[in-house]
Amino acid sequence: METSRKIKYSRIDRLILGIAYALLGLFVLSIVIPLIYVVLASFMDPTVLNNQGLSFRIKDWTLDAYRRVLENEMIWRGFFNSFFYSLAFTAISVFITLLAAYPMSKKEFVGRNFFNVIFLITYVFGGGMIPTYLLYSSIGLTDSFAVYWLPGLLSAYNMILVSSFIEGIPDSLAESARIDGASEVRIFFKVILPLCKPVIAALAIMTAVGHWNSWFDVYIYNPSGRFDTLQMYLRKILLDSEAASKLMNDQKKYEAMKNLTTSSVRAATTMIVTIPIVCVYPFFQKYFVSGITIGAVRDDKGVRYEGKKKDLLFDKC
Repeated sequence: METSRKIKYSRIDRLILGIAYALLGLFVLSIVIPLIYVVLASFMDPTVLNNQGLSFRIKDWTLDAYRRVLENEMIWRGFFNSFFYSLAFTAISVFITLLAAYPMSKKEFVGRNFFNVIFLITYVFGGGMIPTYLLYSSIGLTDSFAVYWLPGLLSAYNMILVSSFIEGIPDSLAESARIDGASEVRIFFKVILPLCKPVIAALAIMTAVGHWNSWFDVYIYNPSGRFDTLQMYLRKILLDSEAASKLMNDQKKYEAMKNLTTSSVRAATTMIVTIPIVCVYPFFQKYFVSGITIGAVRDDKGVRYEGKKKDLLFDKC
């Protein structure tokens, strides 16, 4: 049995590694320090936070900020809109992307090059904000829930990503299924989709995070505010807080502001927005594993895909 040998680095290599570790540490600190500040500020008493800053004494901590945020009916309505919007868009967008990527991954597909050019044109060039707004307004998408999910159902980048992943799946899997009489629809749902779990998980988490954090499209295409998301209500709280901070010389107005929007309330709202998407990520992380198709081809006589509950066996004639 071979013993592992300790790698000896030269002085220049150690210097480069030290600089790399230092830069990596600074990068981690730039992420961790603001996060710690937001977490602590969300539990701080507003008066102590505004006058003294952060405090690590337990007596200066309170849940009043979370209580004020959760008692606001607009927050719950925005949370429901954001959750439904992100969930519906992610599910539909991922499914549409898979449907488009599967034929585009086939070299024998007639018109593949033509459609690739069309997809690339939509990826590189955009119509601009004003023409897009005029188009959505003319077809009645503005101030409706459909404007959140209908225009961006298919992303050319995501389609190319999924198509490249499907091209890496061994052709023998689909060939064995065709020999057994399976149609292309059955091959897609029974063979291709189970093997696409890693790319589906990556695509779903990226799409969900992007739409959970989006607010500009809500701001532009939802003038009435009926479909405001959680991010929009967070933005309103931030704007109200910035406007109220200019009136701190007026004690009465400052007290009124303190009861509504303070730094601790903004921090609590930020935590409420962040926690759901952070809780979702661990459930998708297990699928971020490459090489899921390794070992799928057993031998020349058969192909086996080991699923979660049962095995699918396609025997060649």
